[in-house]
Order: sequence, then structure tokens, then C-alpha cells
Amino acid sequence: MEQRHLGRTGLRVSRIGLGTLTWGHSDEIGENDAADLLKAFWEAGGTLVDTADVYGDGEAEYLLGQLVERLVPRRDLVIATKAGSVPDPDRRFDGSRGHLLSALDASLARLGTDYVDLWQIHAFDTGTPLEETLQALDIAVSSGRARYAGVSNFSGWQLAKAATWQLAAAGTRTRIASTQMEYSLLQRGVEREVLPAALDLGVGLLPSSPLGRGVLTGKYRTATPADSRGASEQFAPFVAPYLDDAAGRVVDAVAIAADGLAVTPLQVALAWVRDRPGVTAPIVGARNAQQLTAALSVETLSLPDEICQALDDVSAPVHRYPDQDWSTL
Repeated sequence: MEQRHLGRTGLRVSRIGLGTLTWGHSDEIGENDAADLLKAFWEAGGTLVDTADVYGDGEAEYLLGQLVERLVPRRDLVIATKAGSVPDPDRRFDGSRGHLLSALDASLARLGTDYVDLWQIHAFDTGTPLEETLQALDIAVSSGRARYAGVSNFSGWQLAKAATWQLAAAGTRTRIASTQMEYSLLQRGVEREVLPAALDLGVGLLPSSPLGRGVLTGKYRTATPADSRGASEQFAPFVAPYLDDAAGRVVDAVAIAADGLAVTPLQVALAWVRDRPGVTAPIVGARNAQQLTAALSVETLSLPDEICQALDDVSAPVHRYPDQDWSTL
């Protein structure tokens, strides 16, 4: 699998990443399935594995830790995890230095490793000064517990402020290497301000849910399959926003493109987001190794320009003042 630099850093990662959001859930990915997924990913040349301390209440990290070395050499993986999201209804995010560093130590214990390759702030915490949150990244890297640092779910101004703050004291602060955001043909909101900021500041974009939460595979075109996440009590609300008429028109266009190219809708949707400017590596999730192998088969596919343009047009988000050039308005 082709390797790409993560933002403006020397770290190289596979251009498709493996996500672990559903690992450790009783009705989703258990140890055997996780082992099959990790092995298939590694054998295909994948290196970037993304997790978080809240996935499966920590079980996702624990599962990954049980498999590393026993199944896949640690040196062959780029392990990314996150901290800052907390199960507190009164405070969804905690970006305090104390919480973040304690969470990192707990993540390392579950992962069974001395360091993570990429440590990400899961979300912006309005209740903590940003410089305090960012100092936790500096401490994590300077102490060797993390090799690189990133953020997740930051808006455009939040990302720009964070990245600029870190660059303002080069050599003493850790630059922001990446931002992880939802991005697909069904969710192009990052193109307004996040992606331009990332491109300008040398921050690599790691798209989550690059298949529109599974909807872009076409599996929901006529009905909701009984074995799909859209039919599960836990994940149905996650899928539901992308089952409207507007999404349906995009899915139909993807299916038409796939037919014309003799490939699958999954491959078309994934190739589109993988090759967008500023994107380093979409993070894909899968229920089993067969699904993952189908996603990884996109490695040999590059979409023709006319197909990309057609998909751009049918999925184009509404950009109004001041997101685009307003001088002609």
C-alpha cells in the first residue's frame, strides 16, 4: 500500500487507515474478528491503526494491545489514539492537562506499549485554555510517550489557532501533524474552513466515516439489511442522518459511476475521498476481514477526472458568504 507523509512531518502512514470504533462492543467486534481484521490490514501493507480511549470504554485499545506483537510486530504499525472525550453528561470534553496526561498513561497501559505514534485531542474543550490543552501534547512528545500529536473534531478557527500557537515557538512546541474529521461524499463540511486551514498550515487530514457511515456502499438503497449497523439499536442513530433523499441522490450517482467503471460503489466513494487535496489517509471500519479486504482493494483504483467532477457536482455543499470568494457577490 502506498505510504504518505502525515501533514508536514517525516511520519509516513499507509494511505488507508484501520478504524477500531466498534472493537470491544459486545454485539460488534470481538477478539477473533479484531485479529482477522488486523492481520488482513497488515498483510495488505496497512500501517495506520486508529483508536481512542473511549472506544468500547477502553476495550478497543485493550484488544489492540493484546494483538500487537503476538500477531503483528509493533514496529510495523503506526498506532494512533485519542483522549479528551469523557462519559460525563455535564462535561462531554475534558482538555485539561491533568486529565489528558492521565488518560494517555491509561491508554499506554491498555495498549501494552511505551508510546503511541500519534496522540490526538479528541475534541475542543471550551472550558480549558487552549494553551493548557496543547501543553499536554508537548509534554507527551517530550517525555517520549507520543511521537507525534494531532487533533480531532476541531472547527476551522480552532484548528488554525491551535496549529499557529504550536508553530509560534518552533523547537519548543510540537507541531500539529494531523486533524481527524468526518469527510465523505455525504459530509463535505470540512471543505469550508477546516481543509483550507489544514492545507495552509501543513496539517494532514484523516477522514473518519469516509463511506458516509456505510451508506455510500449502497447497502441501504432499497432497505436496511438486518445485519447492518443501520439495523442495530446502538448504531442506527449514527446511520440515520444519511438516509434522506439528498443522500440518496449522491448514492445513486456513486452506483452509476461504479457500474461504468466495473467496480463497487464502496471503491468509488473511498477512492474519491482518499485522493482529495489535503487528505492523508481515510480511516475505514469493517465488521470482518472480508469487508476490509473489499475496502483495501481500492489501492489499484484512481478515478477518472470526469467521474470525480460528476461526483463533486452532485454532492456539492452549499458555500455561501464568507466561505468562498465574496468579491463577485
